[in-house]
Amino acid sequence: MRRPSKTTRRTAATASAALALALGATACGNATGPASGGELSGQTVTVAGVWTGSEQQNFKKVLDAFTEKTGAKTVFVPSGDNVSTFVGSKIEGGNAPDVVLVPQVGVLQQFAKEGWLQPLSDEATRKAGSTLAPVWKNYGTVDGTYYGLYFKAAHKSTVWYTPEAFAQAGVNEPTSYADMLKAGRTLADSGRPAFAIAGEDGWTLTDWFENVYLSQAGPEKYDQLAQHKLKWTDDSVVRALTTLGELFKDKQLVAGGAQTALGTDFPSSVAQVFGPDPKAGMVYEGDFVGGIAKDQFGKKPGEDAKFFPFPAVDGGKAPVVSGGDAAVVLKDAKNGKAGMKLLEFLSGSEAAEVWARAGGFLSPNKELDIASYGDEITRSTANSLIAAGDSIRFDMSDQAPAAFGGTKGAGEWKLLQDFLRDPSDPRGTAAKLEAEAAKAYGN
Repeated sequence: MRRPSKTTRRTAATASAALALALGATACGNATGPASGGELSGQTVTVAGVWTGSEQQNFKKVLDAFTEKTGAKTVFVPSGDNVSTFVGSKIEGGNAPDVVLVPQVGVLQQFAKEGWLQPLSDEATRKAGSTLAPVWKNYGTVDGTYYGLYFKAAHKSTVWYTPEAFAQAGVNEPTSYADMLKAGRTLADSGRPAFAIAGEDGWTLTDWFENVYLSQAGPEKYDQLAQHKLKWTDDSVVRALTTLGELFKDKQLVAGGAQTALGTDFPSSVAQVFGPDPKAGMVYEGDFVGGIAKDQFGKKPGEDAKFFPFPAVDGGKAPVVSGGDAAVVLKDAKNGKAGMKLLEFLSGSEAAEVWARAGGFLSPNKELDIASYGDEITRSTANSLIAAGDSIRFDMSDQAPAAFGGTKGAGEWKLLQDFLRDPSDPRGTAAKLEAEAAKAYGN
């Protein structure tokens, strides 16, 4: 099964595997040829990113449009999941790519602090200022300097369901978290447990926590916790864990119970709802669930695979948690000027439109015509992302040091898996999370 890119998922490759990938990576496919007479004719821009499969193919269509416009050849180099290791080894070897698509705020900040990045040009900054909500500039800025242009986004506040199961149980799309749990119990009474939960992948559990926390505690506390200016022992964290614990401990709500969930990876959780042998009525994750339901199981998003927004918790606002890939130009780039021209191209709606028409893409660009998206469900998701404006919050674990927020079997991933296994002590879990966070953030 095709797994979504790291915009949409978090995997932890071992350092040795990542290094092998980094050192062995070769340019993927043929370089796109130059258009005659373009301003960058005869130049080549090397672009590195995590995308594989259809994502990579569709991004190459964007690069082809850049070639058509400027005459520059482009080469895409797959980075593997561990972008940090890949880029470090390439810089050390004197073979740095010109442009890198960075899937985590924490990694972008690391690159900036290492002195690896060029600030965005005045032109890219100006265009991004008119096409992106200010929140995206904030996530691309380190210590007051704007380095990262957000080009691709993920909407991680969507709950996907099979309409047939809802119809059979006589339930409607819920508008509050309490209603969602109630609907889930009604689903279970009709013969299908509520949620397939991918507990084997710790990143999905961080996403559950983040949506509950953002809605319940609000964006200011979310920002403070993301920067570890607020301790994980704060009452707001304990409250969010208590809320999540109510779901985790209920076998009507978790398909097969916690033990089954802990043995279920993300692709399998989608299969449990949309596959040939359904075991649950709903699966919570990002907008990319619809693509998997379509590509793997022949479901038509909007018809036999639908979603509703992650509902508001305890009277808070409905959360919009996002992920995204930021384009940066490396200081050690052999062709940094042409690389910056690519970022200027990516900052406009023309580049976003190419991928929107190809599918499997959401853009944070508010000037992109929503009609560019090929189906109603993607248009609806894109509308929600743009409408959220500055209330969007970037995936919290993606903002954390990898030791806490991005490592399999460690930090937040492991502790939330332990909490799924036994959700009886939210305060104790909060204390363990704080101990791990303090180590990783160094404060």
